[in-house]
Amino acid sequence: MKEGDMTVPHLFRCPISLDLFTDPVTLCTGQTYDRSSIEEWLAAGNLTCPVTMQKLHDFSLVPNHNLLHLIQQWRHPLHPDYLATIDPLVSLKNSLASPSATFRHKLPALQKIRVLTDETPSTNSFLIEMGFLPLLLQLVFETVNPEFSQEYVNFVEQGLACVLRLLPFGELECLNMLKEGSNLESFVVLFEHGSVTMKQSLCHMVALISSAAAAATGELCATIGKNERLLKMLISVVKQNSEISEAGIKAISALCCLESNREKLVQQGLIDGLVTYILNSERKERSMAATAMARIEQALGDERAKEAVIRNPNGVKAMVKMVFRVSEEEGSESAVNSLTKVCGESLEAREKAIVGGVLTQLLLLLQSQCSGRTKTKATTLLKLL
Repeated sequence: MKEGDMTVPHLFRCPISLDLFTDPVTLCTGQTYDRSSIEEWLAAGNLTCPVTMQKLHDFSLVPNHNLLHLIQQWRHPLHPDYLATIDPLVSLKNSLASPSATFRHKLPALQKIRVLTDETPSTNSFLIEMGFLPLLLQLVFETVNPEFSQEYVNFVEQGLACVLRLLPFGELECLNMLKEGSNLESFVVLFEHGSVTMKQSLCHMVALISSAAAAATGELCATIGKNERLLKMLISVVKQNSEISEAGIKAISALCCLESNREKLVQQGLIDGLVTYILNSERKERSMAATAMARIEQALGDERAKEAVIRNPNGVKAMVKMVFRVSEEEGSESAVNSLTKVCGESLEAREKAIVGGVLTQLLLLLQSQCSGRTKTKATTLLKLL
């Protein structure tokens, strides 16, 4: 078959030139372009990824050998390796799509897909091109079994695991199916009654949805931010002193990219949740306390957030502890900024900060290897106190 007679799959077209890839290379954002097209884009002085518009922190162009191999197989479809890969996947998809198959019968197919995504990453592109991602989302969210039997829980856990493995290779637009009221309700019910593993996976999905808020899933991010039940559960997860709390922090941090979401989260108790997380993190070798502190600083643009910090018995205390922590240097500047915002307008906050040992913390910070900017801000806070 001649190339001109074939419809070029979307996966095989450069997002810039819209032509078939000849030398595909991948940016740090995970997006792939034809080398000549992206080099021309960068040479014009652009500092962002053309598709996601994310600022590039690394301008390396990594050859995408897997995609090039797929294109070669597509151009020669009778190659035995191609058929050997495609045929089993068609069988798996038919098993999952069968309306008569039960969760028990579909579970082995999901398990095989998960093994393939783990052990044979090159298969992911085939799975995406064959439409597995929207099918998996449909299976997980369009029908929720209210009994939550162990068989059903296993099915959803495997389904969500497969979705999370495929999302980096697919288009996030498919997640917009969650904008439909019934599907979003299913998401909330799964979060409410599901296992810890399910909750962790759903938190990771929220983080992915919200990280792309400026592009493909912006409306969905805002829709999630309007769901009070889900926001309350995310904050509750953050308060738990367990591994799932880190997943909750990532989800909430991503949701905070929208001001409207931050306002809703503050209303649902965001500050209390982040304060609890920061205090719990003292007993952990690795944590996301710095991220939690940054979200508090971000939320303090809302007067209700300032009131919540002062009202919480441990609010100011948590920020004081973050001023200087040997294992959490990144959170120092956010802590100093937050204390400056709160103490500048409240005598009560200043008194709590002094009682909490802020003067000692600031002196330790000034003697540390922190940046000159952080030291300047710390000096300003000392004068304010």
